[in-house]
Amino acid sequence: MVLLDAGMVLWIALQVAISLVLRGVVNGIDYGFTGEVTKIDVSRIRERLDSDSIVVISNMGFSSSGDVLNCNTYEVATACALALEADKLICVVDGQVFDDHGRAIQYMSIEEADLLIRKRARQSDIAASYVKVVDEEGINSLHKGDDRPSLSPKAYINGYAASFRNGLGFNNGNGIYSGEQGFAIGGEERLSRSNGYLSELVAAAYVCHGGVQRVHIIDGCVDGSLLLELFTRDGAGTMIARDVYEGTRMATAEDLPGIRKIIRPLEDSGVLVRRTDAQLLEALESFYVVERDGSIIACAALFPFPEEQSGEVAAIAVSEECRGRGQGDKLLDYVEKMALSLGLKKLFLLTTRTADWFVRRGFSECSIGSIPEQRRKRINLSRGSKYYIKQL
Repeated sequence: MVLLDAGMVLWIALQVAISLVLRGVVNGIDYGFTGEVTKIDVSRIRERLDSDSIVVISNMGFSSSGDVLNCNTYEVATACALALEADKLICVVDGQVFDDHGRAIQYMSIEEADLLIRKRARQSDIAASYVKVVDEEGINSLHKGDDRPSLSPKAYINGYAASFRNGLGFNNGNGIYSGEQGFAIGGEERLSRSNGYLSELVAAAYVCHGGVQRVHIIDGCVDGSLLLELFTRDGAGTMIARDVYEGTRMATAEDLPGIRKIIRPLEDSGVLVRRTDAQLLEALESFYVVERDGSIIACAALFPFPEEQSGEVAAIAVSEECRGRGQGDKLLDYVEKMALSLGLKKLFLLTTRTADWFVRRGFSECSIGSIPEQRRKRINLSRGSKYYIKQL
């Protein structure tokens, strides 16, 4: 594992930056000279970082009796990230993380990562152990009150706290810091790509639970992937974030320039009806936007007609650089959920060029008579729009 800091000019290998304890025999299996991390030499690492060095930490360490022990790489990485209270953890692998439809995943919240790990838990011992530990802690923590380990408040998400106490090791949620506990699950996964990089996803979710803000899983086979991931908006890998990096919300007046930037090319090509800034501002309370790192990357509008228990979907648009990555599907799904929350039973839309996209998502063509009368009066018939409807 490499810990990076800006302006570093020297590589420093710290072979004794970690202290280990012999894993021993667990469930009848003798793990030989496999160790578990008990301590990270934080002060020594920070001293090297402050001197503009790059710190290289081996997964080999020493026990208190002087034995050289081999440790799980991800255990070392998670222990260092938690002990140092790192902002980011970067995992370099030999491929990309894909969803169930074979699409590369660019971003996941900690909740989405947790759900994906649970769905794939049978493929990996590490994933299964993570689910077991998180579930046990989630149940136990409901009854612990003030007896939980003393950690920063930011270390708790959804009732589960990932903890590494320097000098003691990982906590399994019961105050026991040894053996088959926490992320100290031992073993080695050699089939990372075939099981969807579950080891990396587990490490990411675990440290995010513990307070690390973001984890990046990047394909080291792509030239410049590290620079692309860290210094471009959309990156080149998968990011798991504890903070609000990308979210869908109601639009505000400050979002107007971002919305205008996304929809203008579609207006110019005739896909969307042209709107003035005044018209956009007037309709802004019906718009939703997807924000990523402070930039608007997608938008959509929902105009409800409560009397008919229906709503119009309009102005669905995704920024050019984010198209083809499922953003439109996520936004439409969000709009449908909002419509249901408003008591609407169907959605309709007018389109000239994107009918196929909506048909694939459950809309079917209808007559103009299916459109609420209040909306029919304002239809520009010269556009020749087709009408589509979907029951919720």
